[in-house]
Amino acid sequence: VQFVESGGGLVQPGGSLRLSCEASGFAFDYYAVTWFRQGPGKERKGVACINKDERTWYTDSVKGRFTISRDTAKNMVYLQMNTLKPEDTDVYYCASDRSGCLGFGSYSSTWMGYDYWGQGTQVTVSS
Repeated sequence: VQFVESGGGLVQPGGSLRLSCEASGFAFDYYAVTWFRQGPGKERKGVACINKDERTWYTDSVKGRFTISRDTAKNMVYLQMNTLKPEDTDVYYCASDRSGCLGFGSYSSTWMGYDYWGQGTQVTVSS
């Protein structure tokens, strides 16, 4: 069972990045997937979630700027990030979500239903 994130990097404020999360080794079709982010010394926080029916949820700070999507045929989940701000600088992780996104914004990242995680990808927004 594996999640692999990619697409992070250094971008100027106002720029865009698209993060990818590739899943393997489990029945990806039936799972929701949540993108989290975490800065040094900070709690890991949910950014966006997409369920198996492609319904989406976002934390307030990214609404209108970030878009989560999935391609089930390719076992991929994406996070398109536009109008990036320095405060978006973090390590971004994807995780399988057994709540179907119902816990988004409520459940801690340590909840046992976030059971498969990637290794993270660094996003740095700086001029």
